[in-house]
Amino acid sequence: MKTNKKHRTGIKIYAVIAMSLLVLLTVRLTYVAVFCSDELNAAATMLHERERAVKAPRGRIITADGTVMADNKTVCTVSVIHSQIEDEEYVIDTLSRELDMSEDKVRSYVEKISSMERIKSNVSKETGDRIREYNIPGVKVDEDSKRTYPYNELASKVMGFTGADNQGIVGLEVKYDSVLAGVNGEILTPADAAGIELDEYEEKRKEPVPGDDLYISLDYSIQSYCMQAAMKTYEAKQAKSVSIIVMNPQTGELLAMVNYPEYNLNDPYILNYDVSVSDEKEKMDLLNAMWRNGVINDTYEPGSTFKVITATAGLSCEAVRLSDTYCCGGSTVVGSRTIRCHKTTGHGTQTFAETLMNSCNPAFITWGLRTGVDNFLTYMDRLGLMSVTGVDLPGEASTIMHKKENIKELELATMSFGQSFQITPLQLMRAISCVINGGTLITPHFGVRTIDSQGNINTLEYESVSGVITPEVSNTMKMLLKSVVSEGGGGKCYIEGYSIGGKTATSQKLPRSEHKYIASFIGFAPAENPHVMAMCIIDEPQGIYYGGTIAAPVVREVFENILPYLGIEQSEKGTK
Repeated sequence: MKTNKKHRTGIKIYAVIAMSLLVLLTVRLTYVAVFCSDELNAAATMLHERERAVKAPRGRIITADGTVMADNKTVCTVSVIHSQIEDEEYVIDTLSRELDMSEDKVRSYVEKISSMERIKSNVSKETGDRIREYNIPGVKVDEDSKRTYPYNELASKVMGFTGADNQGIVGLEVKYDSVLAGVNGEILTPADAAGIELDEYEEKRKEPVPGDDLYISLDYSIQSYCMQAAMKTYEAKQAKSVSIIVMNPQTGELLAMVNYPEYNLNDPYILNYDVSVSDEKEKMDLLNAMWRNGVINDTYEPGSTFKVITATAGLSCEAVRLSDTYCCGGSTVVGSRTIRCHKTTGHGTQTFAETLMNSCNPAFITWGLRTGVDNFLTYMDRLGLMSVTGVDLPGEASTIMHKKENIKELELATMSFGQSFQITPLQLMRAISCVINGGTLITPHFGVRTIDSQGNINTLEYESVSGVITPEVSNTMKMLLKSVVSEGGGGKCYIEGYSIGGKTATSQKLPRSEHKYIASFIGFAPAENPHVMAMCIIDEPQGIYYGGTIAAPVVREVFENILPYLGIEQSEKGTK
């Protein structure tokens, strides 16, 4: 009797458990049906619709003179669908031959059981069309878009390049990637659960949206002139590198930027020199160095071109006047250190203007010390030298500077003639553009406007700050810098009939013991109302290394070509 009672109790327990499970199952099914129907439908669609991406054509990059620097060409992507292949060996043989791939490599894709395997991308359209004509079951050929650069090395360190997925890697390509990229399309092919395409259903196609075209201030002709000049100088001086920048000082529009040697944009992973590479990491380091844009990614001690800033600061805070004079005996003592002039016998008594013309270090130490740390740093900051320029290129380097509390007499003395701190060449060019354009601090840039596939125009805008220095100081500095070219150390940039201002520099690199130099020159025209300025930097020239001797002639050659091209006319003010 007790046994039967226990048995009935057990049955009741199992019945309760079973009912509970049934209720839970019913609740779960109801939840899934009501609340997860959209997800399930989407999953079912994904299961029975094979998706193939279609890359969007990337927006073109077009120069100020209408030259297309970055374009697209049609290529193909070849894939295989394992479930549809009828003759594996035929597929392997055909694709390995047409795609120039090993049979083993192709076989690894063909024999893989998956919904779709991509064999090769960026296949030429001719090859893709030829494979398509075979009409092989299980082989798919989709048209795609690949970035191409018609001018190979020209402006490579400005343009940058894209990866296999058409995404920007460096340069303008990565800076404006969101604008240039567009929106990829897709092809949806109906298939059964086994992955077999259903012939009775048509493919669904979502067309890609092309990226916007980017119009830039760089001028193809000016870039070409500068490239030729840089190449010639690089070879003549056996230099480490030669850089040339051309900019409109009124607007900040960059007309050219050369960093020679450049690299081939269509083969960016090929080093531009012969070298033995032991491993991939070493090669990647070398490639990154090759891609660097030295005028914005690297800092240097500017040397005597910085005297433009010292003079501007001194005049602005009235620490110095044009009527001031200085007697140079060939050196000066600051603290316990003797600092020599490049003219060891001294310049004798000089006017303020002559100290700039002669690029006299002892004189500028005096002007800097008179200006004082507070005023000196204030004008460095106002002229944009304590911050990045904001140029529309990635990886801009920052100023390397003493902390204010650590700037004593010796530090200020060396800073006055462009040593013991580091800036980028573009920072200096921006600062000097402010000095000569009337006192407006501009933002250097390439991007001018974008235009989408519907023709809608978006004009790009950049920050500027007016009133950094007075027009009076600006006019004085333009007069002084014109005299540097017409009568002083910048004479090798003089062009008869043109009014040109400028400043030379010869910077000794660290460590000083290695006796390596950077020769540079910044020039602008017309001196009275500048509309173009150019800078040449020669890194580690062999033989003669003075900026006035080897860099100034490069800028003169550039100006001889581009001043008439830009419509800058000769005038009587250009005669000595």
